Amino acid sequence: MSLSPIKQLFTLLALTFCLVSTANAANKEPFTEERFNELRAAGEVVLVDVFADWCPTCAKQQKVLQEYRENNPDKKFHVLIVDFDADKEWVRHFRAPRQSTLVLFAGDKQTWFSVAETRMDVIADKIDQAVAQANKGNS
Repeated sequence: MSLSPIKQLFTLLALTFCLVSTANAANKEPFTEERFNELRAAGEVVLVDVFADWCPTCAKQQKVLQEYRENNPDKKFHVLIVDFDADKEWVRHFRAPRQSTLVLFAGDKQTWFSVAETRMDVIADKIDQAVAQANKGNS
């Protein structure tokens, strides 16, 4: 049985969307204490993103982070999402005054803390510094 050209196009678009969504999802993961500790112990760069689905500033930050990843595929860092509404223990732990808080670590050292930052140059600079610091520590 063959599909009509319209159905073929729709199927192709649906598959492409699934692949893109999967690739984006692979760049960030839900925060767990175990994963956070594992990454830090390994000397990895970890960006804790205190995020809310309803937050427009968070959405801007997600676009900046995605663009940064696309432009810097060689820079290795992990994004752990703390759900602002559901993970109140971790919101308090990271002293996040609100959603859109970013906390950056290079290994076990916190290197940056920001609330509502959406400027690409600032976020990129801080990630670059953390990656350079982590690379120095791992060599």
